[in-house]
Amino acid sequence: MFGFLRSHPARYAAVVRVLPTLARFGMRRADHGELKSAFIRATLGGYTRAGLDAWTQEFVPHLIAHGVWQAALACIAYHRAQGDTLILMSASVDLYVPAIGRALGFAATLCTPLAWRGDALDGALAGTNMRGAAKARALKELRGRYQPAAVTAYGNAASDLGHLCLADHGVLVNGNARTRTAAGRLGLTCVSWR
Repeated sequence: MFGFLRSHPARYAAVVRVLPTLARFGMRRADHGELKSAFIRATLGGYTRAGLDAWTQEFVPHLIAHGVWQAALACIAYHRAQGDTLILMSASVDLYVPAIGRALGFAATLCTPLAWRGDALDGALAGTNMRGAAKARALKELRGRYQPAAVTAYGNAASDLGHLCLADHGVLVNGNARTRTAAGRLGLTCVSWR
């Protein structure tokens, strides 16, 4: 989204509309989903599908080339070579996560859906913010649907610990010190990718 803003600098002024929700978030009166929606509505609200799709087509190749750790790409290749079903679960939004999943060869993506008003982005969440408990529920559903012999799951934040614990092999990637400590107590693997 910040890349989109750099390409559309007139929208920077709209970021001030996020401040009330940010203040409520700081006081624990708004959750991550409300903050995400407020930011998206302020910065991208009203843009057309065609305009946002065009930006996604620019953004995703650049992200894959310059914003994905080589260790992550090697890990994806390893799982693909093992015949694993690759599913990308992200709390990020469906403006770009499905395109990232396709570019990386994932079989499916689960992410946070956004609402539209016809052809214009509303920016409100149109479903569950795919974070924390929602991600854990999604992993349980996927396990039932695919019935794999084993599940390896990756995450990078404290909010991912729940779904990592449900996997046969949970891996915390680049977690902060506090989250690494919690992950270690839960028997999860901690790795650093660069």
